[in-house]
Amino acid sequence: MHFDFSALPAQTVYNVLTSTVTPRPIAWVTTVSGKGVVNAAPFSFFNVMGHQPPTVAIGLMRHANGELKDSGANIIENGEFVVNLVPESLVQQMNQTCADYPPDVDELAAAGLAAKPAIHVRPPLIEGSPVSLECVSQATVVTGPRQIVVIGRVLGAHVDDAYVQDAARGYVDTPSMALIARMHGGGWYARSSDLFQLARPTAPV
Repeated sequence: MHFDFSALPAQTVYNVLTSTVTPRPIAWVTTVSGKGVVNAAPFSFFNVMGHQPPTVAIGLMRHANGELKDSGANIIENGEFVVNLVPESLVQQMNQTCADYPPDVDELAAAGLAAKPAIHVRPPLIEGSPVSLECVSQATVVTGPRQIVVIGRVLGAHVDDAYVQDAARGYVDTPSMALIARMHGGGWYARSSDLFQLARPTAPV
């Protein structure tokens, strides 16, 4: 069946995309407002886009009234954010930060989470996240009336010592992190425990 997105309601387009492009890693983004309030929110329109320079991209939706949500507003205001990856052990706290809190609420505190200071940026790391990426915004692209894409440069990564296998080569024990990913609609998530490996082939000479 062909879905002509130009002829479909936005919700139908969303359902098709989020039900097929899976699993999607979750960027648990922390930002700080101009008043110093910490914001935390998860986004699954997210991935790494390159490593020279290290780059991430995050798709951010607006409120129904067209206003930017807190994460987007804070990034545009001060250009800094941290991407924290989500282990299964913090899935309930991550889900709590999905709630639509007012801008003056510290969402880490509301979810019972502790913050750790970053090195390069103002927004904090989330205690318990095995990986946190400190980022500065390189560009904000308006891709539609209700969405923007933030392209960020990663200044540094914090990886829990328990998962570092070879620091010089950047080898980490990914399976042990027990990271989760977003699946299709209705609150479905995936664990990263069912894995298989394929050797990369070489082209015939």
